[in-house]
Amino acid sequence: MGWFGFLGARAARGVLVVLLVVVVNFFLIRLAPGDPAQVMAGEMQSDDPALVERLRAEFGLDRSTTQQLRLYLGAVLRGDLGHSYRNHVDVCTLIAERVPATLLLMVSAFVFALVPGVGLGVLAVRARLHRRWRWADGAIFGAAMLLYATPTFWLSLMLVIVFSVQLDWLPAFGMQSGAAAAAGGLAQALDVARHLVLPTVALGTLYMAVYVQLTRAAMLEVLHQDFVRSAQAKGVPPTRILRVHVLRNALLPVLSMAGIQLGQLAGGAILIETVFAWPGIGRLMFDAVSQRDYPLLLGIFLTTAVMVVVFNLVTDVLYRIADPRIARA
Repeated sequence: MGWFGFLGARAARGVLVVLLVVVVNFFLIRLAPGDPAQVMAGEMQSDDPALVERLRAEFGLDRSTTQQLRLYLGAVLRGDLGHSYRNHVDVCTLIAERVPATLLLMVSAFVFALVPGVGLGVLAVRARLHRRWRWADGAIFGAAMLLYATPTFWLSLMLVIVFSVQLDWLPAFGMQSGAAAAAGGLAQALDVARHLVLPTVALGTLYMAVYVQLTRAAMLEVLHQDFVRSAQAKGVPPTRILRVHVLRNALLPVLSMAGIQLGQLAGGAILIETVFAWPGIGRLMFDAVSQRDYPLLLGIFLTTAVMVVVFNLVTDVLYRIADPRIARA
């Protein structure tokens, strides 16, 4: 299959997945307890049944579920995600304002997890091959297991207590301070970077531990392959064997896992953005759930699904490039 057919097939599957997610999420949200009209009426400090019915009619909640689904699907296909009940703003506008912050956090956490994770995995294998340094392999593996077992919410709170409250090195909440935002330029970029450190570490630590274990296990498995033994018999230096022969083949499962976990970061960002008051779509989703804002919640679910599908498509492309055997098959 050529590149055109490959991308076309993956894109078609992605569209079907997104449509299925839209329909399933629509019905799941309708099963949740609570009435948005009553919530809005309560915020107006009114229990007038006429007001509740007027609000239901205004936002189309008085129609049947089938009619609401048909209207919503038609609007989505036109690129219209509806109007937020609570914020009285188009859902597309609200999400567009928050997506850059979420993408910044996701990319930062992904790089923080992948680069040190693979590097520590390689270091553990190199230490294992030298009898004098085998203790380093055990230390790295044990630390990775400990970090993997650490709850994310507990780690987030500990990071805030240690580095923000006690040491006062890094800000605990928000994306930037008011003074830096007004200054702009390099000062604003550095301020955003300082606010980004703790959420990035909290979100990426679990995945870094996974990459350490996966890289280590994959490299140890490749070390026993026949082509590696042939290279050793030919007198190829051990460093070159690890870098060219072992690591290159061991990165294939790491690449597959990276694509899966890049999509999972979108879900993990919800907790992190709530803890650190990071102004992304995760925090927006939390507010939408508490306010019964159906259109906004559906829009966030759709955006997250599209992000996951795109990440998986990019992973498939990279995997096809990294392993020519996939392309030939």
